Amino acid sequence: MAKGKWAQGITPRNFCWIITDQIAVAERPGGYGEAHRKVRRTEEIIWLREQRFDFVISLITANHNLSSYDELGVRWKHWPIPTIGDPEPSLAAIYPQLDELRLAGKKLLLHTEEVGDRLAGFLAGYLRWSGMVPVTHEAIIVIERIMGRQLGPTGRSMVTMAERLADADAANT
Repeated sequence: MAKGKWAQGITPRNFCWIITDQIAVAERPGGYGEAHRKVRRTEEIIWLREQRFDFVISLITANHNLSSYDELGVRWKHWPIPTIGDPEPSLAAIYPQLDELRLAGKKLLLHTEEVGDRLAGFLAGYLRWSGMVPVTHEAIIVIERIMGRQLGPTGRSMVTMAERLADADAANT
């Protein structure tokens, strides 16, 4: 068994807190594509376990490496957001589940293959949908500042979808 600092694992690439001690994001543990490394994946999952994340939530469409979480004692959820077609039905299903976990005080790490426009848009959309940032353009600004990147067309379209969902939810209550 590893000892010392290696027993703590390594921080996943592009790790960033969106809501401190509640919701964080990172690249898929171990990386993606040709850059994926099994040893790195194991070390990053160990780090997540040692940081006491309640759930790792995979938003990628494939179920790659989910068994690795089981092997290392990390609870996970698989909430895929399609990369082709309309993601709005997935957002409508995922946002309430995410909100429930956050409100229950769970510590969550969300990942896609990379920390990019889709993940940023998903999160800005969540901030807008949940009412934490009730104005759409302000949700975009907030996520851009937190993540240190501009939101592109794909991300912005997800925020617009979240706005529609929030408005529909408000109309139904």
